[in-house]
Amino acid sequence: MAGSAMTQISAITSMNLRNISERLTSSVVALVGIAGVVMVLIGVLSISAGFRAVLTLSGARDVAIVLRSGATDEMGSGLTLEQTKIIADAKNIARDAQGSIASPELYVIVDIPLKRTVTPANVPLRGVGPQAPQLRQNFHIVEGRNFTPGTFEIIAGRGASQQFAGLTVGNKLRWGTTDWTVVGIFEDRGSVAESEVWTDVTVLQGAYNRGTTFQSMRVKLTSPEAYRAFEDALTTDPRLNVRMFTEREYYEKQSRLLIALVSTIGTVIAVLMGLGAVFAALNTMYSAVSTRTREIATLRALGFGAAPVVVSVLTEALLIGLVGGVLGALISYFAFNGVRASTMNFSTFSQITFAFQVTPTVLVLGLVYALILGFVGGLLPSLRAARLPITTGLREL
Repeated sequence: MAGSAMTQISAITSMNLRNISERLTSSVVALVGIAGVVMVLIGVLSISAGFRAVLTLSGARDVAIVLRSGATDEMGSGLTLEQTKIIADAKNIARDAQGSIASPELYVIVDIPLKRTVTPANVPLRGVGPQAPQLRQNFHIVEGRNFTPGTFEIIAGRGASQQFAGLTVGNKLRWGTTDWTVVGIFEDRGSVAESEVWTDVTVLQGAYNRGTTFQSMRVKLTSPEAYRAFEDALTTDPRLNVRMFTEREYYEKQSRLLIALVSTIGTVIAVLMGLGAVFAALNTMYSAVSTRTREIATLRALGFGAAPVVVSVLTEALLIGLVGGVLGALISYFAFNGVRASTMNFSTFSQITFAFQVTPTVLVLGLVYALILGFVGGLLPSLRAARLPITTGLREL
C-alpha cells in the first residue's frame, strides 16, 4: 500500500524529473518556445513602462500648463502676448528676483533624420522664455552652453541628440530659410523635454512668422494646493478664454492612447506566440506520458492515486515553464533595459524619445505568463495519464 498523498506525489515527481534527460530534445524545444514568448512580452511591456516613466518624470503637480479654452494640447492652442502677461501677473504663481516663474512657449515641427534609418522624423523645435529651465524639474546643461536669447542658437535634449542626426554641439542645421547652430545638450532626468530642441521663443516667432502669438503658458505655482485657486482666478477673468492642466495631468492624458495601443498590440502578439509555446509544451508532456504509460499503470496498480500522477506531470510542465521564463526574463533584461528608442506621440504627431524599462513588475508578469503556459501545456497530458485504465497501461510495451 502506498503511503500518504504527499509521499506519493514526491516519489512520482522525483522519478519524472530524474528521467527528463530521456526527452531532453522535446523539453528544450518547449523551454525555448516559452523563453521566446516571455522575451516578446517583456519587450513590449518595457516599451509601455518606459513611455509611462517618461511622462511621469515630466509631470509636476506644482507646474500648470495654460492653453486656449477648448484646446486639448498645444498644437490646437493659441495665446496672445497680452494674455500671457495677464497670466504671469496672476496670484499663486511663484516668483523670484526676475519676477513670475513663467514661460510663454510655442513650437514647430522640424524634420531631422533618425540616426538608425536616416529617414525624416518629426521633432519639436520649442521656443521658450528665459524662465523655462526653472519649470523643468531636473534641467541642466551637460555639454556646451545654453542658447543666447535673440540669436539663432538651439540646445537639444539628450534623448533627441542620441536618436536624431546632426544634433551635436557646433553643428549647423537649416530649417526653412534659417541656419541654426547647436550650442548645447541638456538633460532633464529622461523627461519629455529631452525629446525636444529649444530656442528663444521670440526668435522662433520671427523665423516662422508667428507674430507675437504663443501656444501655451507654463507657470510654476507656489504649491500644488494653489492650483485650484489659480484655475478659478484665470477661468473667471473676462479678459481670458483659457483652460489649464497640472503638468502631470496633461502628460497623463497624452500618454493614454499610445500606452493602450502598445499594450494591446503586445498582448495580442504574446498570446499568439503563447499558443505556439503551449503546443510545444503539450507535445513534450504527451511524449513524456506516452513513454511512461506502463510505468504509470504499474504505480496505479500498487495503490498510487490519480491525483499524484496529475501533480507530477504538472510539476514537470511548470518547471519547464519556470526555467523558460527565467531564461527569457534574463535575456530581456540585458537586451532591452535602458535601450533608447523613439516613437510617434499621436497627441502631437512628433517623435518622443524614451528608454525601455524592464521593471520588477514587468519581470514578474513575464514569469507568471511562463508558468501559465507551462500549466496549460501540462494539464491535458496529466489528465490523460491519470485516466488511463490500468489494464490498458500494463499491456503497453
